[in-house]
Amino acid sequence: MKYSLLTLAVAASMQSQPLYAQDTTDEREEKTVEVIQVTGSNIRGVDLEGSQPVTVITSEDIARMGVATISDLMDRVNQARGGVGSFDSTQSGATSTSTPPGQAAAALRGLGPSATLTLVNGRRVAASSFASGTENFVDINSIPASAVERVDILATGASAIYGADAVAGVINYILKDSVEESTLSVSYENTTDNDNHGQFNVQGTFGGEVAGGNLVAFFDYFDREAIKATDFAATRSPVLTSSYSYLPKNTPNIYYFSARDGNEIGAPNCATPLVETEFGEMICAYYGNEDDYFEAPLESLSGGLTFTKEIDDLFWRTDLMVTRTESTSFSTPAPINQLDDSEGPFVDETALDVFSPEIRDALLDNLYIDPFDTLLGRELFGFQYDARFGTPRTVEIESTSVRLVSVLNGTVGAWDWESGITLSRSESEQVAVAGIYDRYRYTAAISGELCANGQIANLNNNGMPECSGSQLLPMYNPFLQNDPNNDATLALTQARPTRDGESTLYGWDIKFTGELMEFGDDFIRIATGAEVRREEITDIPSLDSRARFENEYLVDVFGYGSSLSEASRTQWGVFAELYVPLTETLEMQLAGRFDDYNDFGSTFNPKVGLTFRPIDELVLRASWSTAFRAPSLTQAGVQLRTTRASFDCGANQTVADLYCEGDSRVVGNNVLELGNPALKPEESESYSIGLAYSPTKNTTITLDYWAFEHEDLVDTNMTDVLARATTDASLRHCGLVPVGEQGISYDPDLCLVTDNSGRTIEEDGANLFEILDAWDAFDQPRFIELPLFRDHVIALDNTGSQELEGIDIDLRHVVEFGAGELEFGFNGTHYLTYDRNIIGSETIESIAGTFSYPETFATAEVFWVAESWDIGLYLDYTGQYEDDIEGLRGREFDEVDALGLLDENGARDVSSWTTVTLSAGYYWENLEMRLTVDNLFDRDAPLAFGSSRGFDGYNHDPYGTQYRLAVSYYFD
Repeated sequence: MKYSLLTLAVAASMQSQPLYAQDTTDEREEKTVEVIQVTGSNIRGVDLEGSQPVTVITSEDIARMGVATISDLMDRVNQARGGVGSFDSTQSGATSTSTPPGQAAAALRGLGPSATLTLVNGRRVAASSFASGTENFVDINSIPASAVERVDILATGASAIYGADAVAGVINYILKDSVEESTLSVSYENTTDNDNHGQFNVQGTFGGEVAGGNLVAFFDYFDREAIKATDFAATRSPVLTSSYSYLPKNTPNIYYFSARDGNEIGAPNCATPLVETEFGEMICAYYGNEDDYFEAPLESLSGGLTFTKEIDDLFWRTDLMVTRTESTSFSTPAPINQLDDSEGPFVDETALDVFSPEIRDALLDNLYIDPFDTLLGRELFGFQYDARFGTPRTVEIESTSVRLVSVLNGTVGAWDWESGITLSRSESEQVAVAGIYDRYRYTAAISGELCANGQIANLNNNGMPECSGSQLLPMYNPFLQNDPNNDATLALTQARPTRDGESTLYGWDIKFTGELMEFGDDFIRIATGAEVRREEITDIPSLDSRARFENEYLVDVFGYGSSLSEASRTQWGVFAELYVPLTETLEMQLAGRFDDYNDFGSTFNPKVGLTFRPIDELVLRASWSTAFRAPSLTQAGVQLRTTRASFDCGANQTVADLYCEGDSRVVGNNVLELGNPALKPEESESYSIGLAYSPTKNTTITLDYWAFEHEDLVDTNMTDVLARATTDASLRHCGLVPVGEQGISYDPDLCLVTDNSGRTIEEDGANLFEILDAWDAFDQPRFIELPLFRDHVIALDNTGSQELEGIDIDLRHVVEFGAGELEFGFNGTHYLTYDRNIIGSETIESIAGTFSYPETFATAEVFWVAESWDIGLYLDYTGQYEDDIEGLRGREFDEVDALGLLDENGARDVSSWTTVTLSAGYYWENLEMRLTVDNLFDRDAPLAFGSSRGFDGYNHDPYGTQYRLAVSYYFD
């Protein structure tokens, strides 16, 4: 346990000469050498770490940090922090817009999980069968920490070596292939704030000789309890009282359209004090923190083995890894809408009979009692209400991942060769178990048209509902609370949509390495090879959660959706890499790779790296490379994905004037997202310049400047579609977007008005500003903007570019004493720039230092290491950044302003955050015990108004002090 982050890579780069067997002109001298394999290079036996910044995390580092999962480990790596790229189950939920339940992904430089290539033992892993949005990613929760010997992180473009997806770099998880002692470890983790947050972990690693070879077997069991916002004092109440929703659960408000004064009427039986809105209404409000889960319950079991054996002149290695996870995820209760998904469902006026005569009469005096059509076409008289269901949307998911790799390597003459086959598969089954309700059965229930067997009634000859072979139920009354019969009727409307996914990767590769030719007093070395890969992915939701034109794009259930995605791809690639010792002190790495895809074409990516060693203690290094990310299979094959997309009125003034009353806010909408087989691959160039300096054997310093230019990013660009719709009538539709077309869906009634020339919004040449004026005069809406309907159909597109640059620094120093060693360390990442175009605009925005994108991350550590014990501290620092004040609604901004928390420019910063982790271990002959205490001084997460949670879940956590006790037993 003497090395920490980067130490191993730096130590290797300090070698004054490459490690290889050197031939003289006259004779061969046999030498005993160490053959090394470096992440970022295919050439074996040559020290190439010096030409690229590789971060190495060992199994000892993982134990010292006190983390039980790979996801927790990557939260501690500065290159994987910042932005919204990396995610864990904190961001998961029950809806299609959430990250997949129970899963996690690591992303380098904040560029997104699909821009980081995840490898296990240098080979690919099947993507999760469920995408994050439309980005495919590898679920790192499927990689057990107990099986990992080390993690190599190369945070620069690497497509010249590995092909697609290595835009931001590579994370390579190296599995154990030998163990000196078998180990059984048990750990328990919890928060000091609440003892219901337990995490239990059992790990075992065993090894020995089997069938003439070496076998390493492992298992890893992990169980975590749920953590809710209401468990902590800081998040139990909403951060802003103005961050309310008009849709309460259990006790409906009366919709403002039904009120004679045009104001929402608060639920008469609201369980909480009424809240005053910006319009002076007193409503029963809902706050999302009531049902917010910071961590969903998660249970996983992993097992596997590594078998190695020498067979004559061949070396055979086979890895098998199987992981099964079970998780439950939650989202806020679904809104209740009309059958066509518009706001404010109708209920018969008799629903008010549950109140006292005085309350009932007062309500009726202020209500319009209007006719409405039921599901069966009957005409009733009633009013509209605002509500959401009382139960959070809840899904359970079971995922199984299997990875089998078998590799042979040997020699042919002076050449080393290696060939391997890979089979990797991820399968997931999801079912909604609570909080999802069928829109047709519910609509029937609130009109008294539902049967006791859960079927919708039919009309008899008298035009009245009746049930065949079952009893007609009374009307479900949303205002009647805690009534068993009423609740039983609601239960009959519950639905259980499912989702099944499968992702499979088949691969074969072969490569040769050896000496190409003499060059001066040395040799040019080469690695060359080929790879063939087949990828298949399916994501099949049940029919009741799909958007289909035949049912007017209405998903059969309220507030829930998914997507149908089926795609496959075949790829082949050839690559070559050269190591050229230009002089005794100057070395060059040249690499190039050609990849061909059967769906979008081919690409070539080169790399050049230079290493200069003017003295033994100093390495200067530089590299340039290009990289690419093929459009994910989900992005190419998704069909009408139900999701939410936003348009940014601050990016386009015309859009702002037509849809945002001139404001610069960001507006979310329900959209149907289309895959696009015509997508181009994302491309990037990356640069790095740095040094590694070791003035003494106990001191190492690395400093690296890095930069990325990333183009043709794939996203949904609703802002651009709205802007183009200003002049392109083919993108404007009153009501639903027809099958086979794309564009914006407007309120069907908008076509009742015209511009000054008599053109409707669907006609060529229509003046949208004149139509807006006509709509204002016609409808007198609450907000003067073109009324959007729902289910805009928008295809994914290559939307823009981004450029970023920064500095990584790592310092290590060891002071030796007779009784032990005192270790000091510091590593940090600082973003100099992070610029990207605003989606839908050519305007470039700088996001370094803006919400969720801190400019600086750093970790300092000090450890005392003795023969039988160690103790140390980590200091983790996250820099300050701007709060997302512009993203607040007007009423929220006014509240924050009234609190005096904004500066003269109407802005504020999310404070920097420094936490201290204590780690202490004691060792006996066969027993080890380690105590880790995170956030030792119980620092609260910085307040962030840009998140409805009140803190930024991508960069901070609200858990306070957490402790973990681990005990390991070693035996022969």
